[in-house]
Amino acid sequence: MTFEALIFTFSILGISETVYLIKKRILSEKPVCPVNEDCTKVLSSKYNKLFLIPNDVLGLIFYIVCSLIAAFLVIIVQPLSLWYMLLSVLVFVGSVISMYFTYLQYNVIKAWCFWCLMSACTIWFMGVTILLNNILL
Repeated sequence: MTFEALIFTFSILGISETVYLIKKRILSEKPVCPVNEDCTKVLSSKYNKLFLIPNDVLGLIFYIVCSLIAAFLVIIVQPLSLWYMLLSVLVFVGSVISMYFTYLQYNVIKAWCFWCLMSACTIWFMGVTILLNNILL
């Protein structure tokens, strides 16, 4: 159950990150950027949408789905193997997309967004958790 609890915790962290960014975007406010970079340069770039949907909204959907799957695993909603597979695929895709967005920040936009990096790390930690769970099983 530790695996599911970690995935759920990372998902809740991701939900809080993305809700914060969505709120700031809707209110047209600058988010706090603790790394002394201009987060708004990244958040307002032409790369702030994927398939015409803001990245923060896609991230929120991703984290909500991951938290629901983790909850299904905790309460043992069958078929467990399907939920594990869906979660693994979802986190893999999220990790690849996060790597792409991190590449864009570094090489194209040439600015860092604390919140984007925090979200990427959250997704990567989810991926490491899944990998370790698979290795230890």
